[in-house]
Amino acid sequence: MKLLFLGDVMGKTGRTAIAERLPGLRSEWGLDFVVVNGENASSGAGLTPDHAKAILAAGADCVTLGDHAFDQKDMLQFIETEPRIVRPLNFSKVAPGKGFRIFEATQGRKVLVAQVLGQVFMKRPFDDPFSAIEGVLKSHALGAAVQAAIVDVHAEATSEKMAMGHWCDGQASLVVGTHTHVPTGDAMILNGGTAYQTDAGMCGDYDSVIGMEKLEPIRRFITGMPKARFEPAAGPATLSGVFVETDDRTGKALRVRMIRVGGRLEEARP
Repeated sequence: MKLLFLGDVMGKTGRTAIAERLPGLRSEWGLDFVVVNGENASSGAGLTPDHAKAILAAGADCVTLGDHAFDQKDMLQFIETEPRIVRPLNFSKVAPGKGFRIFEATQGRKVLVAQVLGQVFMKRPFDDPFSAIEGVLKSHALGAAVQAAIVDVHAEATSEKMAMGHWCDGQASLVVGTHTHVPTGDAMILNGGTAYQTDAGMCGDYDSVIGMEKLEPIRRFITGMPKARFEPAAGPATLSGVFVETDDRTGKALRVRMIRVGGRLEEARP
């Protein structure tokens, strides 16, 4: 199976790039299943129902969220009616929606998508992500219950993401980090057959400070004082993520490639 995961969509420019480029990439690369992290798609904080619908219409089979999952309050109700949206598994126990779901890809093949939030350097003390994902993966065995499994690790610390990759090795097809908006150069297949990348990067304007217009973040670093709201940068976006080809029989990765399309970053394709 050919899988594509795209990192955090940042604001209007990220949404525009998804709408303009993803349909063609699905066809060009023969993709069987696409996951997009959409948690910064609406003004850089959260995801509205309309923007979620647009990302899904462009060719995403699933949209994952993150620590800003419910910054846009309409998502509290919408997530209960749209099964293609996955919020973090270790979020509040009273949060609406689901932290993992089983989807049907091409030829009826089953794909598990799950998301966990990291604990290190995060503003809120979320539940332990390691024990949260362990039960899900054990009850949905690769090559049996599902033909592929994708784990989105929405976390700040690279060490925590790497630890999660090794924790899930052999039980997931892909473990990929999101949240920091900077693509890492470590796409690889771990010893147990799981594809891994510490951070997928963002789908946004890289002439920015992690997707935000530069002036206010720089000013805050210098003065330590806020003056204005952060606003998403509006230049051309780079679609950043990871491509994985898997073996249907085992669910393990055969090939992994970093993806960068459009915008300022050097192109990288399957």
